[in-house]
Amino acid sequence: MPLLPFTPDADDISMTTINGVQFSIRALSTYHYSHYTNNTISNGSDCYLAFDAFKPHMLENGTWLHATTCYIPYYGISSRGVTSIVFGVLFGLSIMFTLMNLKKHGAQHLREDKRFRLVGRRWQWYWMLFVSASAMISLFTGVDVDRYYLQQMPIMLQCLFFMLMLPAGLASVWEGTRHWGSWEERQIVDADPYGLSQTDRRARIEFYTPLIFYLFAWLNFFLTIPKSWTGVQRQNTPEQTMDIARPVATDLRNKAGAILAVAAWATILFSLTNSLRAFKNGNLAACPKKLFINMLLLGIRVAYGIAASFSWSISLFNQAVPVAYPFALGYAPFLLILLTYNGFGFLEENEDKQLIAQRVARGRVHDAELNLVKKPSWWSRNMAARFADHDQRLRDMTVEVGGGRPTARNLGRAVEMGNMNVKQRSGSRPVQDPFRDESPEGGTGTGTGALTDSGTDTQLKASRPSVARGISETRSKRMDKTGQKIMTQLAEPAPPQRIRSMLDV
Repeated sequence: MPLLPFTPDADDISMTTINGVQFSIRALSTYHYSHYTNNTISNGSDCYLAFDAFKPHMLENGTWLHATTCYIPYYGISSRGVTSIVFGVLFGLSIMFTLMNLKKHGAQHLREDKRFRLVGRRWQWYWMLFVSASAMISLFTGVDVDRYYLQQMPIMLQCLFFMLMLPAGLASVWEGTRHWGSWEERQIVDADPYGLSQTDRRARIEFYTPLIFYLFAWLNFFLTIPKSWTGVQRQNTPEQTMDIARPVATDLRNKAGAILAVAAWATILFSLTNSLRAFKNGNLAACPKKLFINMLLLGIRVAYGIAASFSWSISLFNQAVPVAYPFALGYAPFLLILLTYNGFGFLEENEDKQLIAQRVARGRVHDAELNLVKKPSWWSRNMAARFADHDQRLRDMTVEVGGGRPTARNLGRAVEMGNMNVKQRSGSRPVQDPFRDESPEGGTGTGTGALTDSGTDTQLKASRPSVARGISETRSKRMDKTGQKIMTQLAEPAPPQRIRSMLDV
């Protein structure tokens, strides 16, 4: 910046007057201060305004009184500041919608599978939040780029977070594209667990592609972000702009980072085509609209990054850049990407719920193939218990515990078939053995083939009544006509049968 010489006063040649205030020429020279044509006094480290109402004073020991630094908001907001406010508010609103979609699509309704992790479908929204936060910091600090008398921290922050948006935006589009392929695979595996191989060419591509993408994305980050940014603010004079600020914006690191961003974008495109080939038979018309739109928008942003790394006139690093270039080609693509993802996020359903609906539909098809008809919800033998009062529920609980007549009534519900009644079949066999003669006194007669009352006969007589009595004492159960009651009764003991032949045993 051109210098203004210290003109000595007429009455005292050791003093000079700047903006109506006298300064010691010897003190200014001792501390290496110079007077510049932009009405500032600076020694390279400290800078003070010296025009209009800014009237600083300097003592002999180098102390300044009533001094105002050059790096203050002095001018009004111009087109760059107004556009930054508008875009900053829009990015701030996108955070609210992104959080709503994160809650909706990140919710878990099914058990998590190690092959399809829950966080896999959340990464897209995480990166979108990072893009929105970076954009807001960049835009709201860009307001002071128009207002500052001399550029300092605001333009550095705006350019820093503007460049930080690119790797985060690449990651958000990548995660959205990758997860679409993962979702298609999950639907196929859910219907047929062995429908897709995990060792074929498709599986190998899906394993290595994320590694390649994040390699390019992180290289773009490390080339464009961790470096000295102080040179961007040196735009106080045309000489400073061309010699210091411009090389920072168009250096080799920015060019290499822009080329790596193109490689990352090409990796996303390759992953999308591989998923289309594997799950949609290569049909481009089956590509989701949101992915197609976002790939185009991301391509515009990547192309602008390459152009800005070679052309200073359209770079955001230039404080005098026309706002149409960085905002229409730099900020707007990312804002539209967020809008696209959030819009389709509200229209689409949670993937777990979609999977549940698909399982229900497949179950209905299988039931129809097997001619199975699902009973309605009211078809239940416990339907009466649903409308029972409090007392009846207590009685039912007592029945479940056991004891008393309610338990006897509940036996019919617990078993399908009760014990069959055991009845003595009277008349099926004559009481008198036709092969033996019986005396009038009830004793046994003598004849051919007749048995005598020996010891064996006596034992059989004693054992037979006990067997008959055990059978007759068996509890018999029978259900009434309605199937609701079961009555128990003991059979009357039958008269003992005399054994007249071995056939009776």
